[in-house]
Amino acid sequence: MARRLLSEIHPVLYFLSVWTRRSQRFLKGIFENKKFASHRSSEKLPYRVKKHQSVLIRKLGDSDLQLQYNKLTNLALALEKLDGILIRPGETFSFWKIVGLATQRKGYLPGMVLSRGEARAGTGGGLCQIANLIHWLVIHSPLTVVERYHHSFDPFPDDRRVLPFGSGATVFYNYIDYQFTNHTDQTFQLRLWLSQKCLEGDLRVDQNLDFAYHVFEKNHQFLKIGGNYYRKNEIWRNKIIRRKSGEILETERVAKNFAEVKYVPTHYDE
Repeated sequence: MARRLLSEIHPVLYFLSVWTRRSQRFLKGIFENKKFASHRSSEKLPYRVKKHQSVLIRKLGDSDLQLQYNKLTNLALALEKLDGILIRPGETFSFWKIVGLATQRKGYLPGMVLSRGEARAGTGGGLCQIANLIHWLVIHSPLTVVERYHHSFDPFPDDRRVLPFGSGATVFYNYIDYQFTNHTDQTFQLRLWLSQKCLEGDLRVDQNLDFAYHVFEKNHQFLKIGGNYYRKNEIWRNKIIRRKSGEILETERVAKNFAEVKYVPTHYDE
């Protein structure tokens, strides 16, 4: 039988574990030698790098649909702080330094969070959808991801998934952050908004880039190991010259994913 962490035994121990990690991250941040992005502009930068959208309400097993409707409120509150953020040369974007702690006092509602091996309700749940979209935009750019986590388990079968498995990012205040740094001489900007059915995002830049990125999946597979199911894949990207018929300048692996699956896949290898 697998050993349980102390934080999994009792809610009080879990609470103490979370706040210990948050305190440690806060103290670490005091000594970090980073210049964090904080300026916003309502004026769009002139050139688009990448645009994407993701469906707001999806069928997720037998989960409470109200949590997804609550998520719309949570997303709107976070977007008020994220939309228009500028990432200037030498600056680092930190999801939590911009959004802050999601609390009831700020208007956040219970939404779905993935925690301790299951989907459950939690204040501010659903903000990972923003981090997922931002990460997809960023890996189509020369920006450098410096901190990114993905969920350790896959809770639901795919429902209208258009992106490769594991191509997003999970966030949990404040020690599971999503950060990227601008090592270029251009200024980038995130534009994020809600449409009727989708969360939408646009990564923009002040100087037109003469290259682009194509992101793709390799080696996707479901596995059964013992009595459990797992899913793995790799995320790769090609850097392409725009004006030379898509000539590939370089190819690199962006991520390698492996996660437990909480449902029975329709096909798998043993």
